[in-house]
Amino acid sequence: MKMTTALIKSISILTKPIREAQLSDGHSTQTALVSALQRNLSELQEHMSGGEELEEARQLLEEVKREIAWVCNDTDDLTWSFVQECLLLLLCLARHLNRLLEAFHQNPTAPNPATPEAAPPLPPDVLSVAQQKTLGTVLQFVVTLGLCPYLAPGVGVALGLRSAFGAAVEGAVRHDVAPEGERRLLITTNVLLEVSALSSLATPVFTRHLGDIMAALCQLAYRPKRPEGDGTNRNKGLTVEERKSCKEALHNLLRIVYQPIVIRELLVLQGGPKQASSGSRGGGKALTQAPTWLRRLCGQLLSDRLMQPQGVQAVVRAILEGTGGGDSDWRKCDAVAKILATCPQQSLSAESYYSQVCPQVLELLHFKDKLTAQQFQRVATRAALIMVQDQPEFARRFLLFPLLSPLHHSAEGTGDDLSQDGVQEWELTRCIEDVYKICVVGNSPSAVLLKALADVISTLFSLFCFTKQNVSHLRTSCQEILIWLLSHSEHSVALSQLKHLCGLLGEVSGVRHGFQFSPGSEGGARLAVRELISDEDDALYEKVSGEQWRVQCLVQLLGEMKDSDLPGEFFLLLLQDLTAVAAEQEEVEQEVDTSSMTLLELEQHLLGRVSGHGQRLALLQVLAIMCDGLPYTQLLRKPTQVVGFIVSMLQRACVSLERGTDSPVESQTLRMGMGLVATLLSGATELTADDYSSMGELLPHLEQISQQHPEPFIQELASDLRATIATHGAYHPKTVPKTAIQHSTAQSPAQPAGHSSKTLPACTQSSRFPSRQQDHSKPISHPKHTTDSGATPKVNDIQTTGGTPNYGISEPSSSKAFSECLLEACDLDVPTRAVALRSLTRSVRDGDKEALQNKDKLLTLFLENLEHEDSFVYLSAIQGLAVLVDTFPEQILQRLLGEYQTGATVSSPERERALERRLKVGEVLMRASRAMGDLAPHYGHPLIGVFLSGTRDEDSSVRASSLSNLGELCQRLNFSLGPLAQELSTCLTALIKTDKEAEVRRAAVHVIALVLRGLSDKTTQVLGDVLLELYRALKWVVRSDLDEVAVLHAQLALEELDDVMRRFIFPQQKLEKRIVVLP
Repeated sequence: MKMTTALIKSISILTKPIREAQLSDGHSTQTALVSALQRNLSELQEHMSGGEELEEARQLLEEVKREIAWVCNDTDDLTWSFVQECLLLLLCLARHLNRLLEAFHQNPTAPNPATPEAAPPLPPDVLSVAQQKTLGTVLQFVVTLGLCPYLAPGVGVALGLRSAFGAAVEGAVRHDVAPEGERRLLITTNVLLEVSALSSLATPVFTRHLGDIMAALCQLAYRPKRPEGDGTNRNKGLTVEERKSCKEALHNLLRIVYQPIVIRELLVLQGGPKQASSGSRGGGKALTQAPTWLRRLCGQLLSDRLMQPQGVQAVVRAILEGTGGGDSDWRKCDAVAKILATCPQQSLSAESYYSQVCPQVLELLHFKDKLTAQQFQRVATRAALIMVQDQPEFARRFLLFPLLSPLHHSAEGTGDDLSQDGVQEWELTRCIEDVYKICVVGNSPSAVLLKALADVISTLFSLFCFTKQNVSHLRTSCQEILIWLLSHSEHSVALSQLKHLCGLLGEVSGVRHGFQFSPGSEGGARLAVRELISDEDDALYEKVSGEQWRVQCLVQLLGEMKDSDLPGEFFLLLLQDLTAVAAEQEEVEQEVDTSSMTLLELEQHLLGRVSGHGQRLALLQVLAIMCDGLPYTQLLRKPTQVVGFIVSMLQRACVSLERGTDSPVESQTLRMGMGLVATLLSGATELTADDYSSMGELLPHLEQISQQHPEPFIQELASDLRATIATHGAYHPKTVPKTAIQHSTAQSPAQPAGHSSKTLPACTQSSRFPSRQQDHSKPISHPKHTTDSGATPKVNDIQTTGGTPNYGISEPSSSKAFSECLLEACDLDVPTRAVALRSLTRSVRDGDKEALQNKDKLLTLFLENLEHEDSFVYLSAIQGLAVLVDTFPEQILQRLLGEYQTGATVSSPERERALERRLKVGEVLMRASRAMGDLAPHYGHPLIGVFLSGTRDEDSSVRASSLSNLGELCQRLNFSLGPLAQELSTCLTALIKTDKEAEVRRAAVHVIALVLRGLSDKTTQVLGDVLLELYRALKWVVRSDLDEVAVLHAQLALEELDDVMRRFIFPQQKLEKRIVVLP
């Protein structure tokens, strides 16, 4: 160690910094540098000729000088003399440390058994912090004085661009004396490489000076030979062996150093763009353009790095490591993606390049570190999309097929061979996640990408249907991928795919025969062998239920496409198919002479008929599920779609006319369709020229109806509608607005008074409900065609504004007085009574003066209608009572409480009737509790007593109803619940543990969940005394109750309680300042 200290001491003397006094005397930086180097050399010679303790160091120095041949003692360049001394001391230090390390490994120190916990001894080549600092200083002098000044222009970063001191160094170096610059560069580079062979010295060399060493090796090994005959000996180039050794050293260096660092340094050596600007954006000096040979060499070396295993990852890390996000990060990711997606010119072939790069691009999607995964995902997504766009064939073979291989493997198989392996959970999970990142997150559709996804859409949809049956983290990703695919595909292709998925184009399962998706252990899915079902009935049931479930999942998927026209287009396509089925039905049902058929022909004929019936049933099933699962506003979003819907209705009517059949359903369909056309033409919505053009499809069907329909009125109306459409509304006979008013009146009797259908969906809404009041038995007289402005309909039939007809479609209730509504509320006709009750309710809600003055009459009327047997009537009465309570809480609430309590004392003969009435009043009180809001503490206390008493009723339904009402009310009482907490807890705990009815126990547990949800963070303050009792009751339900629903409610309540306590124990930390004004 003394030898190491002596060598480091010598190096510190040699690299002693310039004194500030020399700079302050007026000397230039260059002069001060030369004088400092001269002084340090003199001090080193004086130091080395000192005492006996340096004898060993002097011997080692002489030994090194004898072994090397490049020492030039008679050089006139002071800087090179200084560099030579530095290189000699570095070689002495390296060889000395190497000998110590060899001796250390040959004779390892035995561990002390008395102190086994002691740390192992350090190897002798470990340097202290001060020694490492001295070593870094001498390396900086060596590189600055012995390497950088001899690099050619454009090779590496010039010293003058690094600092002001670098310019002084360039002026101090003399290039006109021996040895020549190329030889000096070779000597310095070789010594640095020899020193770096020792691991303890390699770290400071490569961490600070790797780029300069690589630049020197590139120049020494690959710089073109300079022309001969320059007239000087110093221009002689290196020998072939020297250049070859430099090449080997360069490739070894590139191989052993961390690849992202190598790539980053190569990018720096390659320089900026070819068209270098005259100045940088910051006003500094512009970088010198790299020579052509260096740019070509760096490109070749970068291509080699990229083609190696993990080369793509190394390139990405080299460019993106250290970035913190933001716009610059996005631009860097895009630039890296373009680099990866472009085949370099140095590559042997594009096929070999993409075959190696594409799998590595996919691997970039699988990193777990959050920041790294985000950056790598951006690069991989952009690179994949650019490859698909620019190199579709290679992307399909080497990128998309491996990406989708788990889905292909799930769908493809060799018949009934069940010995094949399934698809593991991690494979499907990785596949879905990667497709989601590239397609949905990348969101750059192309024909190749859409085609690749379309090939596996059946398997993907089958996986989606499976995830809808279970709790799976793949559900959202599958749904988003399917929506993305259907949204970006062409409409014709998307419609064909939808028909294929719902089974209208033949049976499709999405997975190969004998296999099925099953739940995975980590919440995903895997492909496993299906268990055989021996019972034919069970197999048939599973098949039918599976097909129905696929249709339901497809409709739910369409329901998520709220801003797309695809659901409406698909609905209209199915209606057209339904019309075609109606037209073909007669031909199918015609008797066929089977006497002359062979058995094979007869079998094929019967199978064809069965298949046709199956397709028709599947079509009707899809239409039924779509009408039930999707709102009309999504099925018919645009006027053109409404027109298409009407066209399908009129087409079916024309088919019926051609066959000569006239069923009530078809007649009603025809009236509904023509009523919708009249509504559209009567100002229900503003029609444009394009809308009239789309309505041109109605003209041939209207013409056929006007000629073939047996009823003169329908013929006349069809002719008038046809004329109005053909003239784009210029010709407007009176039959059109009259029909629109009648259609709206018949279809929407409960519409608010004076309200007009201003939007298109309001018109189509009536098509869902058949008319229940239209009387077809009375003869109706209709006016002839006329455009005479003097002939006007009766009052309020037509309203004109500014000369443009605006036909208001108002309800009959708009012209009825309050007294008429009261009379109709007692009518025996159920629809009339229900509509009148809803009209009265609306009057109270709107604050009608006459309705508010007669609140007692309305209360009596609503209470009487509670006992009506029709749900349409008594639900209307319940709604009216709830509105009355909301308007007059103090008066009406007491009356209802009396009605609720009276039902408990009724004698047994009328017990059942009173029970039903009491439950209906309880429904009113529950709606009133919901509507109270912040007033619940004021009006809620009387209700709590009534509901608590209801929990002791003999009938279990009353007890459950009272508990339900109690939960709705208590969750809105906040701190007012505090005085009642003990009584409430005792009641609920007793019911949970003693009541025999499962529905009552469920309701009691649900009350606790509602109270905890309503109180939220105030739970510990309001229920602090009873919280432990409620917790024990819930745990008792989870452990002991046999009812699964009650257990589920208890688990949900415990989760609410867990959230409350977590927020109480670990409150959210808020960084805020409080300003307190002192008195």
